[in-house]
Amino acid sequence: MATITKRGNSYRIKVSCGYDIHGKQVIQSKTWKPADGMSAKQIEKELQRQVVLFEEECMHGNVVATVKFEEFARQWFKDYAEKKLKTQTIRGYHYLEPRIYKALGHLRLDKITPRHVQKFVNELCEMKCGNNSEKKLSAKTVKLHLSLVSTIFDYAIKMQMIKDNPCKNVTLPSPEKKERNIYTVEEIQQILTLFNAEPVENLKYVVFFTMALYTGLRRGELLGLEWKDFDWERGIFTVNRNSLWTRERGMYTDTPKTASSIRSLKMQPELIDLLKKYKVWQDGYITTIGDRWQDHDRLFTTWNGEPMHVTSPADFLKEFCKRNDIRYCSPHSWRHLHATLMIESGVDVKTVQACLGHSEATTTMTCYLHSFQSAQAAAMDAVANAIRITQKHETPQQAAASSL
Repeated sequence: MATITKRGNSYRIKVSCGYDIHGKQVIQSKTWKPADGMSAKQIEKELQRQVVLFEEECMHGNVVATVKFEEFARQWFKDYAEKKLKTQTIRGYHYLEPRIYKALGHLRLDKITPRHVQKFVNELCEMKCGNNSEKKLSAKTVKLHLSLVSTIFDYAIKMQMIKDNPCKNVTLPSPEKKERNIYTVEEIQQILTLFNAEPVENLKYVVFFTMALYTGLRRGELLGLEWKDFDWERGIFTVNRNSLWTRERGMYTDTPKTASSIRSLKMQPELIDLLKKYKVWQDGYITTIGDRWQDHDRLFTTWNGEPMHVTSPADFLKEFCKRNDIRYCSPHSWRHLHATLMIESGVDVKTVQACLGHSEATTTMTCYLHSFQSAQAAAMDAVANAIRITQKHETPQQAAASSL
């Protein structure tokens, strides 16, 4: 509701626009002065029209508090991110803050335009990864910066502080087309054979990577597995948690990445046999160290039962590859290989999505577009080979001869 105050020959219109990020009421005002020669009736009519127009401007976010982007963004972290987002996500966002604040932090929230944001994106595309690096920021990293800025603007719209998100019409760089560095089937078969010769103290790593190949679980999901998650009679296990690490918190347990990441998967007989073998070994090992064992029920642990560190699988694999003269591919690449093998075997996108724990099928399609295209091409060839259509085209002479 607007209030009107007459001040000499002009009128001051004040409108409440809600509250700012600190809970303080935001009052917007404007001054309107009637044109010379207007009658009292005309002034009253036009004044009411000015009030309605100004209220509409305020309602649609055209008039806002003069908060700077950095101040609002820091409040967003406190009021929203820390309450709604996962620790790893917030940690990644904090890494992006310095570049964002340097470019946009000093600008008023309501004064930032698509041109400001586009300029920031263009500058990111030319920015080096570090002081001593010649490598530029990847298209994915640039997109992450824009995503964070856009998320903050969406929150400002929700708080009725602005009307539009200036990130909507910004053009992003085309992503680099990189071929994933994953093992071939032949290389994996060689690795699995060599696993059989590993000493028993490395059995936990053999189980880790075998499960990564057979199930496609993320690293944190594998490290978060506990023995109570396994139903041996039905031959399935359930993904219920993530085991993660940050410098601030150390190792900690969290919920899976998305709601879709909580899922049950079937185990193949050979995987069940390996897991049971590992359980027997672990139980025997526990008896040898007695009270020093910290029982977390985890499959993958340190020497005393504490959850295994997130870098341990990669450390083992690097040493294993060097020792056996095999090229190294990251632990996450085993998940990619699992997905690729499913797709090339003709598994549909929705099933692949469910097995991988993606929240959207579009994520699966984006990550494995090339594999799906290859599978579709092979499927078309299979149909053509099965039908084997042979068309006969007769020449005029042949047609004439056949009519005789």
